[in-house]
Amino acid sequence: MLYIPLLLFSLASTSTAVYLPPLDTLDSTESIVALLSASNHHGAPHPPDHAGSIPGWYYGDDPVSADGLPWLKDNDLCAVLASTRHALRCPVIQRQPTKTYGKRSAEIAAPTQHSNFVAYDPTPSYYTVFSGLTGAINGPGYLTYGLVDTVDDCEAMCNSVSGCVFVNAYHDVNGKNGSPLLTCSLYSEVNGAEQATNYGGQLQPDGSYDYVTDSDGYALNS
Repeated sequence: MLYIPLLLFSLASTSTAVYLPPLDTLDSTESIVALLSASNHHGAPHPPDHAGSIPGWYYGDDPVSADGLPWLKDNDLCAVLASTRHALRCPVIQRQPTKTYGKRSAEIAAPTQHSNFVAYDPTPSYYTVFSGLTGAINGPGYLTYGLVDTVDDCEAMCNSVSGCVFVNAYHDVNGKNGSPLLTCSLYSEVNGAEQATNYGGQLQPDGSYDYVTDSDGYALNS
């Protein structure tokens, strides 16, 4: 959707609001962590259908493609988030068992080295509610939204956000400053296809209008 240069950060202890600068001017990890608090919908205080809304984070392998959003595979940022109450958590990375090899003959080639870490794949714990729609969810239970590379990444984000039971992943064509990444919206309630009424239609800075394609909804198995 169309971006605006200021983000609204709602404080839980007061009815007033504080405006935070755009991400490219944030000069400390602490500022980013404050932005990603639960009271600020983890960096995205307004849902995607709201004019001027902006995604709060990026979870994927190419942070350059995310236009300066907080990267939730940054080890330093994730460590600070993990130690901060009510802050967004980076998705879990599971360690693969490390095999121990005995002494072998020099004639036997050494095993190929692989990374001991893989991203957690949460797909089996979700079921499809709808797929392939041209509208994104405009429904109850909004928690946060950001950008991801894949649907699996979106589901991994749901696993890391308290209360999340439903994800809506889709392409916001011409939106997100032209980014090809998937939009990933997270909800505390399961929404059906009848709530997929956000078709885009917001005017972009280049004069184009955004529209939604490949909108899929997945719910957490109970």
